[in-house]
Amino acid sequence: MTGLLGRLTIRTQLALLNAAVLAVGGSVLLAYVWASVRDIIEHNGPTVAPSNTVPSVDAASDGTGYHYGIDSDAGLTHAQRFAAFEQEVMDELMKRCLILFALVCLSSLLASWWMARGGLSRISRVTAAARDIGDRNLDARLALIGPNDEVKELADTFDAMLDRLERSFADQRRFTAHASHELRTPLTLQRTALEIPLSQGRIPSDLLPDISRALAATERSERLIAALLALAKGESGVLLPVATDLADEARRAITNALVEAREAEVSVDAQLQTARVWGDSSLLSQLMGNLVTNAVRHNRRHGSVRIETGPTDEGGGFVDVVNSGPVIQESDLPMLFEPFQRGSGRRKGAGLGLSVIRTVTAAHRGTLEARANPTGGLRIRVELPPQHLPAPETPSQETPN
Repeated sequence: MTGLLGRLTIRTQLALLNAAVLAVGGSVLLAYVWASVRDIIEHNGPTVAPSNTVPSVDAASDGTGYHYGIDSDAGLTHAQRFAAFEQEVMDELMKRCLILFALVCLSSLLASWWMARGGLSRISRVTAAARDIGDRNLDARLALIGPNDEVKELADTFDAMLDRLERSFADQRRFTAHASHELRTPLTLQRTALEIPLSQGRIPSDLLPDISRALAATERSERLIAALLALAKGESGVLLPVATDLADEARRAITNALVEAREAEVSVDAQLQTARVWGDSSLLSQLMGNLVTNAVRHNRRHGSVRIETGPTDEGGGFVDVVNSGPVIQESDLPMLFEPFQRGSGRRKGAGLGLSVIRTVTAAHRGTLEARANPTGGLRIRVELPPQHLPAPETPSQETPN
């Protein structure tokens, strides 16, 4: 019984409880009425005299009234007819009480359900808001109106919690952006200090491997900081939208990745059509660069990369990148889009590429679809709207069943 009630909504449970209470009370009341009527009839009706007597008036015996007997030719006595009448009345009373009881119970159930629905509708708003609000729309608030009851207190507490979370997230993003920005200057100076003597040939031959490793580490740190800045900027929602062609961004990204593609013997095929969108050019450049670089870097020897851009039916633009590579399990796809997460066998990069792609797509109110290829590798498709809307949402991330 407890398990059955646990599967019912609170609204239904309240309605059933109120109806049950009224049913118990109504049944007690109707039983009392029925018993009272029967008792009144029995105590005020005529009595039955011995059979084969003649009706007479006995005023001297007890003065209570008339005593009737049964004449051999008279049929039923008055008392017997009254008993039949009594039974008919009680049967009719029982039938009407049962009909009234059923109508009252049904009315109580419907009224209780309607009242519970009105009382719990505001709780449904709180539930819907708690389901929809995430780290990308913490500025949303319930601002519940109505009587100052427990539901409004719950909603106000929820809004206060969102205020604290929004401030905490904003502080964290500002810290990440400021720290990344401050780190760029010393890393740039460090890279310059290594490149100048290296280009001038003033490095002893025995130090060349160490200098080269230091320079490569500096470049990796710069890429990491650029990715962190892109994450912080994308999550902040403060963008500088301009008209941008995804095809131009794809050409620049392919040019930057060609050296690495040749070293890995990965072929790059591009079918680029004009895809005009409205967005932050620096973030869109980062998105396209990460798409192409990831496709080349997380590939196999003699693998392939196919890049396609074009307009969408809604007037925006899309980019579709397919690469070969190791087989990826469907269960691992959500993890790959988390910061600093890399799939099995992936050793290059800091694990921020796909996370930046997801964040930039969300900042532009776009959709992101990722699918694992049966033969290995990934297919990632990003669609962006023609105009940037200021309130970003988490992009839909679809995976095949």
